[in-house]
Amino acid sequence: MPAPAAAGVRLLDVRDLAVSFRTPDGIVEAVRGLSFGLDPGRTLGLVGESGSGKSVATAALVGLAPGAQVTGLALYLGRDLLTLPAEELRAVRGRGVAMIFQSPMTSLHPLYPVGWQIVEMIRAHEPVPTRQARARAIELLGHVGIPRAERRVDDYPHQYSGGMLQRAMIAMAIALRPRILVADEPTTALDVSVQAQILRLLAGLQRELGMAMILITHDLGVAAETADEMLVMYAGRALEQATTPDLFARPSHPYTRALLRSRPRLDAAVARLTPVPGQPPSLIALPAGCPFRPRCAEAVERCAKTPPLVAIGGDEGHDAACWLVGEGTA
Repeated sequence: MPAPAAAGVRLLDVRDLAVSFRTPDGIVEAVRGLSFGLDPGRTLGLVGESGSGKSVATAALVGLAPGAQVTGLALYLGRDLLTLPAEELRAVRGRGVAMIFQSPMTSLHPLYPVGWQIVEMIRAHEPVPTRQARARAIELLGHVGIPRAERRVDDYPHQYSGGMLQRAMIAMAIALRPRILVADEPTTALDVSVQAQILRLLAGLQRELGMAMILITHDLGVAAETADEMLVMYAGRALEQATTPDLFARPSHPYTRALLRSRPRLDAAVARLTPVPGQPPSLIALPAGCPFRPRCAEAVERCAKTPPLVAIGGDEGHDAACWLVGEGTA
């Protein structure tokens, strides 16, 4: 189990993170002013539509956003990841922060056996013999539910099902017993029964290893089952943040309420789904003020100015970036 964080030091403390890319068409502002914290054993759900900046934000923290201009602070046990030398940041990846990428089929090299790829990852971080690393790879594959792991370790990615590939990616991610696991859409393209298995596996591994987790998803149902806290992102900004029960009980930003209305429900026969109207804005030509303003039925003239993320009614721990809620409401 990872050693406990020092008293008074958060495991991860991200402040005012901004990520942008220079393109021939202009500057893409992928993430703007994002702040959040993460404590040992806790799960933060980053939710929002595709293109809201969830994956880019987490990739930028560990130097996996090539070509990006990154500013702000990302304190991992008090050390700023954004200013670490490349060699020190490489050491953090895998042991400090490990990632499960969105598409396991494209994350694993098709020309090498799955087990070989896990072995190479282990040996890149630890000076262990190949035989010992292979034995650990077999153990890890069995631990995440791959049947006959001692045989399947030499199979190629195309010989694994989608669910097995995701399990193999999880095995690779936990090989060094990381403090933080970033799971980027870990159930995308899996059928419902396999989704449930993967979520149960992640929850069990989190308890066993004492990891914190950042769960990136557009599926509010997945986040509701897994996350202790949720941060709702839109067009690169945080629009609402709260504990998961509080966010579902008191959704305060119009965008959060729109997301909740659009999700499937058991009583869908009597409660029709309501899609969020319009499209997310271009990250090259963002609207002035609240980024959700062009799609918001509740927008007022004041929304043309950017609202700060503030506590709702003085309730610390539930914040929203909307002029119509929180402190300073007109």
